[in-house]
Amino acid sequence: MKITIAKTESEFDRIAAWRIIAQMLQKADSVIGLSTGQTTKGMHDIVSEIFGLYPFDISRITLFNVDELTNLPREYSGSCYTMIMNQLAIPLGIPEENFIMPPTMSDNFEAECILFEKRLAERGGADLQMLGIGGNGHIGINQPGTPFESETWVSPMDPDFEARVRRETQVPPETVLGGLTRGIKNIMHTRKLILIAKGAHKAEIIEKALLGPVTTDIPASVVQLHPNCEILLDAAAASLIIGKFK
Repeated sequence: MKITIAKTESEFDRIAAWRIIAQMLQKADSVIGLSTGQTTKGMHDIVSEIFGLYPFDISRITLFNVDELTNLPREYSGSCYTMIMNQLAIPLGIPEENFIMPPTMSDNFEAECILFEKRLAERGGADLQMLGIGGNGHIGINQPGTPFESETWVSPMDPDFEARVRRETQVPPETVLGGLTRGIKNIMHTRKLILIAKGAHKAEIIEKALLGPVTTDIPASVVQLHPNCEILLDAAAASLIIGKFK
C-alpha cells in the first residue's frame, strides 16, 4: 500500500481532487467510482473548480457511486445520485448516459444490482474507486460481517445513519431502508483503489484497518490485499499510524 498523508484537510481535498482529474486526463474513457459524505464534498468542489478554470474533454468519462440508498426518493438531498449529480456531474457536464447509478426505488433490487454491474462491465469495469471508510470500518455499505466474496447487493444501513435518514425524510417505520452497494468482491476488482479518510474521529478505525488483521469484522481491512491501493489521509486521520509503516 502507498500511504499519502496531507498536512491539513484543505491539502487533503486538493490531493484527492487531483487524483480524480489525473485519472480523467490519463484515460479519456475512464470509469470512475466515487463516494459521498463529509469526506468527499470538498474534493468534489475542487474538481469542479479546476475543470471550470481549465476545461478538458470529459465526453467519454463515466461516473458512478459505490452505493445508493434504497426506498427513498431520488430527490432526497442525501441520496448519492443527488449529491454526485450536484457536486460533479452537472458542473462537469457529464452526459446523462455516462452517469451510471441504480435507482433508489424498485420492485426488484436484485435485478437492479445485476444491471448496475452489467452497465459498468460493458464499459470495461472500474478504473478508479475513491473509497470512503465508515467509523465501524464499512466500505460502500458493506457492514462488519459482510463476506469478502460478496457481490453487489442491498445491505442494511448502519443503525445510527438509518436513524438520521429517517429523521430527515420522515419515512414511516414500516418502510425498510437499506443501501444498494457494490460488493467487496466487486470493489476489489477495481484497477485502482484510493481509500480516503480525514478527521481525528477516523484515526482509530484507520489504525485497525491498516495495521490489524484482514478480517470481515473490519471490511476496509481487505484493502491490504489490493495490488494497487493508495491510502490518502489527513494528519488527524493518520495520527495513530504515523511512523508505523516502513
